[in-house]
Amino acid sequence: MKTYGILGYPLGHSFSKKFFTEKFNQLNLEAKFLNFELPAIEELPAVLKKNDNLNGLCVTIPYKEEVIQFLDEIDPLAKKLGAVNSIQIVRKGDQIKLKGFNTDIYGFLESLKLFLGAKRPKALILGTGGASKAIAGGLEELDIDFKFVSRNAKENCFTYTQLNANIIKEYKLIVNCSPLGTFPKEDTCPDIPYDFLSQEHFLYDLVYNPAETLFLKKGAAKGANTHNGLRMLHLQAERNWEIWNQK
Repeated sequence: MKTYGILGYPLGHSFSKKFFTEKFNQLNLEAKFLNFELPAIEELPAVLKKNDNLNGLCVTIPYKEEVIQFLDEIDPLAKKLGAVNSIQIVRKGDQIKLKGFNTDIYGFLESLKLFLGAKRPKALILGTGGASKAIAGGLEELDIDFKFVSRNAKENCFTYTQLNANIIKEYKLIVNCSPLGTFPKEDTCPDIPYDFLSQEHFLYDLVYNPAETLFLKKGAAKGANTHNGLRMLHLQAERNWEIWNQK
């Protein structure tokens, strides 16, 4: 039986298994989707050896960057971004080839264009992990100026303590790439000055569970436009399916 799965740690919040199991049923396919909740990325070779019908993998936090060392090939866009969230597995006899892609950028771009319409406001990216790289790449595609926000001072990056009224007024698109607010820690949110938000702001949260995070709730209370990560997930999942099944 063809097998697909998701690699990450932890995976209690993941929607992928439900999404692809329903897809298999709709297509009348004999296939299964497994969660590979690995405490260490070094366990990946053992997973591949044990599951010899594995044809594709989603990759989520915290392995979008660490998994690259195990790949035989990487798509140019994923290489440029430095992050992989989809792996195509090609088997020929006893040989196995892993090719990495980034479909997060596709899902983000398509959903963001619907969210913003014709507007192209300056953006703040909250967080600097693997997911933030795809978001930065998507913003570059749309010619949107952006800066990262991190707890630590870095190049092209504000710290959370530096954020003030003037910065929030200038950067009207704010994208949360951190896991803050994800179930079961719904009472957490990025530490930004929400009081300076307005009806001109757009808050996009990659988190989708819960549907409205504390980050989005606080933005909505100030009249900001809000959007969660569910549509992005659906779009990138469909793109994953295309990649896993391309000849």
